[in-house]
Amino acid sequence: MAEFEYTAHSKNGQVQKGTITAKDKNAALSALRERQLLPIVINEIGKNKGLKMNISLPGGNKVKSKDLVIFTRQLSTMVNAGVPILRSLSLLRDQTQSPVLKKALDSVVSDIQSGTSLSDALGKHPKVFVPIYVNMVRAGEAGGILDKVLDRLAFQQEKDSALRSKIRGAMIYPGVIFSVTMVAFFILMTFIVPKIGAILTSLSNGKAKLPIYTRILLSISHTMKSPLFIIIIIVGLPVAFILFRRYIKTKNGRFVWHSFLLKVPAVNGIMSKTAIARFARTFASLMGAGVSIVDSINTTAQAIGNAVIERDLIASSKAVQSGSQLSTELGKSKHFPPIVVQMLAVGEETGQTDTIILKVADFYEEEVDAAVGAISSIIEPVMIIVLGGMVGIVALSVFGPITQLSTSVSG
Repeated sequence: MAEFEYTAHSKNGQVQKGTITAKDKNAALSALRERQLLPIVINEIGKNKGLKMNISLPGGNKVKSKDLVIFTRQLSTMVNAGVPILRSLSLLRDQTQSPVLKKALDSVVSDIQSGTSLSDALGKHPKVFVPIYVNMVRAGEAGGILDKVLDRLAFQQEKDSALRSKIRGAMIYPGVIFSVTMVAFFILMTFIVPKIGAILTSLSNGKAKLPIYTRILLSISHTMKSPLFIIIIIVGLPVAFILFRRYIKTKNGRFVWHSFLLKVPAVNGIMSKTAIARFARTFASLMGAGVSIVDSINTTAQAIGNAVIERDLIASSKAVQSGSQLSTELGKSKHFPPIVVQMLAVGEETGQTDTIILKVADFYEEEVDAAVGAISSIIEPVMIIVLGGMVGIVALSVFGPITQLSTSVSG
């Protein structure tokens, strides 16, 4: 299969540009004609263009959540307005600014033209359209309520994106403060403290013994200036970080890392509340779209973003298949507060699980906002105290010996 760039006239006379995947140029021409496009220019991408460097940047094969939310919202509006799904997808493909999404939609349009359902076509691109997305679309197709499902899906994506943005934004300021603190400490210990140490040594003529805290500080400074320490910082830390990242991407490593975070004070509260909020909104969206309860649990478990709570949900799914109530099973997990279990039980009794569980999502999203705000307000003074403490230790290590030397001279 090869990829071709094309410029063509549409049925209404507009000029369209895009890419298409086909076996050869003739197959690409046939595919364009099937789309009722009149080809003007068509060229194979990468052919006769000389040597190119193929550089893959981190995240380069992903679609931004904002682009996917816009696509879903627009698709919902167009389907609700009665625009055929194939025409809707073609129009959105041509106007999207995301190359990855454009390429995926180009393939989706081709599959639908070949008779594939929308959900199956989307399912061929799991890096763009996650399982929850595909399952909700499939439920909408089966129930004849695709426009409503897409609207619900867009809303759910917007909420999830907003939640991630709030957490990410709250971590930026502490990260900057921590980085500045570390840089300041490094400069103090490698440039300023050694010079101060040399001055103190010359003043004492090597006879007076420096205080213990001054000697410790000078020893740390000497270590930080050593070639071995510099190699560890430049080479060791990046290698350790890469290995750590690889480990936590494994099934066991991810579980161990999430278990650790759920035990860290302050962090555990934000993590558990975020996971519950995501569970509640995702589960409610799937149930409201008509997805079966077992499929809803399994899909939610994959989308929740926490391996520990994911394990509890999968165990609950197996129990539900055996006839148990979900609320009963989640009540056995220490990660689901009693109010969540009680609300879910009420939903099961009244047959309004999706409506009631959405209220849980709203509540816990507000809880996450409050928790993130509290952490942010605490981190700032803590960082200032740490930075001030570092400066204070350096000042004490300098003025202490000077005071001692002055006393010795006056005596």
